[in-house]
Amino acid sequence: MTSLAETILSAIDARRAELVDFLQGFVRTPTSNPPGDTRDGAAYLENFLKARKLAYRVIAPRPQMPNLLASWDTGRRGKHLVLNGHIDVFPPGRDENWRHGGPWSGSIEAGRLYGRGTADMKCGTIASFATYALLHEFRDRLAGRLTLTVVSDEETGGKWGSGYLFANHRDEVAGDCCLNGEPSSAYTVRYGEKTPHWLIFTVKTRGAHGAYVHMSASANKIAAQLMAALESLTGIAADMPTAVARNLADPAVRKALDDGLGTGAADLVPKVTINIGMVDGGLKTNMIPSSCKVEADIRLPVGVSKTRIRAEVDSILKDFPEVMVEEVSSSGDEANWCDPDGEMLRLIQDAAERVAAVRPVPVITLAATDARFWRLSGVPAYIYGCSPDRMGTYDESVGVEEFLNVVRVHALAAAAYLAAQGE
Repeated sequence: MTSLAETILSAIDARRAELVDFLQGFVRTPTSNPPGDTRDGAAYLENFLKARKLAYRVIAPRPQMPNLLASWDTGRRGKHLVLNGHIDVFPPGRDENWRHGGPWSGSIEAGRLYGRGTADMKCGTIASFATYALLHEFRDRLAGRLTLTVVSDEETGGKWGSGYLFANHRDEVAGDCCLNGEPSSAYTVRYGEKTPHWLIFTVKTRGAHGAYVHMSASANKIAAQLMAALESLTGIAADMPTAVARNLADPAVRKALDDGLGTGAADLVPKVTINIGMVDGGLKTNMIPSSCKVEADIRLPVGVSKTRIRAEVDSILKDFPEVMVEEVSSSGDEANWCDPDGEMLRLIQDAAERVAAVRPVPVITLAATDARFWRLSGVPAYIYGCSPDRMGTYDESVGVEEFLNVVRVHALAAAAYLAAQGE
């Protein structure tokens, strides 16, 4: 009998055009967040499930941001694997800055499919749908349960997406392991990630006419001094678990991080970083600003808690009595990780080596994903997807063959995880 892996790979090859069309149609469906109305994207994905007579539920605590939940059971005792993806994508920016006439073209040029969200993460989400449907066809050769969770609020924190599912439907969505298709590159499997600590600093002063600088301090100048002072946070040393520290010190891991995420990424994974994303102050050139708002994105590595970083911020603010601060990220989130030698990680490595001739290494990565909801609940979660190159900028794209390899790896790893005895 043909092995299950060979059967799956043959099925994917036979449906190559269908899978590319499925991704192309999804990319052509605008789902930017903000504003966050993803109903058309959800409907597009629902049609895929309906056509295959796969049952699902819509869970929408906010009507314009529906989440889809589907699950099937083999009827045989086994593990419960959860596939997770998201529908929403970054805002596209100005149409004229995109080739092919705009951000939703889905055009294919030189083997690459273009459009907002191709990498983050419509490639990975379609891989989850393809895996879910394909394995359903071969469920007589599997054991346990496979669940599909696709959400609409990943880009703005997850409160109404994966966060809502965990708060209200945990027994259905936690499972024994999560497989996610966020961008990772062919060189890495993500077993953990830094966490964002988003703070808004508001500077208040009296304000005055621009010529009367003796009358009031400038909120903008104070903000500039504050931004310089906040750079000291990047010197905080992480108290990393031994397994994580050992992994990140591995030369192969460092090379894979730099190859997959850009030169310098390996140095940043264990460090606190800060990006000043937005500054808003002043009304007119000849007025001393009475207010300035600074929005900071501070990324914390494994081994640096939010409690620790907030204490350091409070210490800095002792020199800035004009400044108030509030956190706008989820206060309950922390940098997170799971076993860097877990079963699913090794299955992903085996599958990737088979289909792409690259054995990806386990890494902690820079950006946050919904995988944290599983890890922070004690469930291992692993990420394998396309390259993050040009993610979040103009002309975002994914290689067609790269996308198909993500489908292949997800399907093979999921099937191996759920394989019935004797397969």
